Amino acid sequence: MNWLPDLIGIDTALLLIITSTLTSMLTAAMGIGGGVLLLAVMATIVPPAALIPVHGLVQLGSNGNRALLTREYIDWSLLRLFLGGALIGAVVAYFVVVQLSVELIQLSVAGFILFLVWGPGLRKQEIPPAGLVLAGAGTTLITMFVGATGPLVAAFVHRRGYEKYRIVATFAACMTVQHLLKMLVFGLIGFAFTDWLPLIIAMIAGGFAGTWVGLHILKKVPAERFQEIFRLLVTALALRLVWQVFSS
Repeated sequence: MNWLPDLIGIDTALLLIITSTLTSMLTAAMGIGGGVLLLAVMATIVPPAALIPVHGLVQLGSNGNRALLTREYIDWSLLRLFLGGALIGAVVAYFVVVQLSVELIQLSVAGFILFLVWGPGLRKQEIPPAGLVLAGAGTTLITMFVGATGPLVAAFVHRRGYEKYRIVATFAACMTVQHLLKMLVFGLIGFAFTDWLPLIIAMIAGGFAGTWVGLHILKKVPAERFQEIFRLLVTALALRLVWQVFSS
């Protein structure tokens, strides 16, 4: 179909739209996880050169919707500090982002996903304002290369000891800022978002529906069961990505 980019068929497009809906539902219900799962699925379908910017624009829509729906709970003081650092990270990224090889992108994404799922968590402790600025700068720079830095950002937000809705809202606001800056950087270096725009809009619409459902219904489902399924599914997808690299 002419509204789809090259190498993406209607069946693949429908899979991506459904995945965007379900992963947004997951993040709204649990506060984290959807972006990583979406990246893991997209990495097996979307051409590597388009993976990070397309995933970022979809996540911009998903997190923007979630931040809008929960805006009354956002911690604006934390967001301002995070934004200051994110701006620094984006400027640095503009000068260092280069066209990586297909294999390196795939292995980097797979390795980062496995680290987020199985690696050690950050210790819980209060973070000073300078630490939040550094978190914004560091995670924004990293996201230009591996995409889903949501769990890293969430680790800093969770340390504030918020109740659940404030965690979801503030995390969504921080990720909206980060993905917006990512889009600006990739746009400036020449990525053609227009080729992907219809599919991205459809995925964002699905994500909005998933966010609404997640905020209103899935909050009643035990998070432990979701966590178990999430870790196994994401691990399988990451290992499949590694297998694709070496088998090709």
